[in-house]
Amino acid sequence: MEYRYLGNSGLMVSCLSLGGWVTYGGQVGPEVAQQCMKTAFDLGINFFDTAEVYSGGQCEIDMGVAIRKFGWKRSDLVISTKIFWGGKGPNDRGLSRKHIVEGTDASLKRLQLDYVDLLYAHRPDPDTPMEEIVRAFNHVINQGKAFYWGTSEWSAQQITEAHAVASRLNLIGPLMEQPQYNMFHRDRVEKEYLPLYKNFGMGTTTWSPLASGLLTGKYNDTIPSDSRLAITENPVMKRLRDGLESEDGRVKIAKVIKLGDIAEKVGCTRSQLALAWCLRNKNVSSVITGASKPSQVEENVKAVQIAKQLTDEVLESIEQILSNKPALDYNFRSS
Repeated sequence: MEYRYLGNSGLMVSCLSLGGWVTYGGQVGPEVAQQCMKTAFDLGINFFDTAEVYSGGQCEIDMGVAIRKFGWKRSDLVISTKIFWGGKGPNDRGLSRKHIVEGTDASLKRLQLDYVDLLYAHRPDPDTPMEEIVRAFNHVINQGKAFYWGTSEWSAQQITEAHAVASRLNLIGPLMEQPQYNMFHRDRVEKEYLPLYKNFGMGTTTWSPLASGLLTGKYNDTIPSDSRLAITENPVMKRLRDGLESEDGRVKIAKVIKLGDIAEKVGCTRSQLALAWCLRNKNVSSVITGASKPSQVEENVKAVQIAKQLTDEVLESIEQILSNKPALDYNFRSS
């Protein structure tokens, strides 16, 4: 396993991590979650990600049980959770000081932990003043209930505002962002956030590296009954299914088929190629993966070695298929 510093902090996280969205507490039971986490830990993964909203809190419960069961040393783990959607009450969601503090306490209780290493604002909250948000996360850190705080799916402008408030108040700004990042979703990580890496030393813990399974190739022909997209009661999965059936979805599937040829030449699966591609981005601190069985964890970890085989020539051949690299050069002079 390879370990990377999380932004400009001294914290080291495994370049591949294991997340529980949809899967733990929902798609699979606690025993499978425990087996996946143990396999991940045995293979060197030290970073495990969850959120208060995942399966209504059950994901945190299942992960907490696994941590207790295996008796892992706390300093060997990096645990993160995210606060925003905590329940149906008027103060059970958002980023008010009340919900950040109470939501964190509730998450820690479910996880059976005294603290989490990373605490995220799961989404931006336009209804709460930024000063209140920054002060609340600093309060949680000062109480020893989290070591670092960050954001998820915030814009560069919102993150910059949070840093400006933190600087003015002599407080701690967000260290990391958790954005979606994969071969089909690139602009934010590769373009919008560029000033943040330089100006604030921001780290990233990216999610959906396989584009919700699209990049594995398993949806090339149909939707398997045991896949995430087959979960009919989940509105997010329904939206993704609808996307596959659109014209854009068919174009992406055609690209996935072509990527299979490159994966074959490299000697890996499409999934491993997609993970390795994400790992090649030096601004990615850790790629959050999902797994519904231990064998998937084992296959995913092989991507760490595959990443070293992605030469400039291979990367260029991938770019020719994707044809979606964000444009970074601007010329504002009139011709």
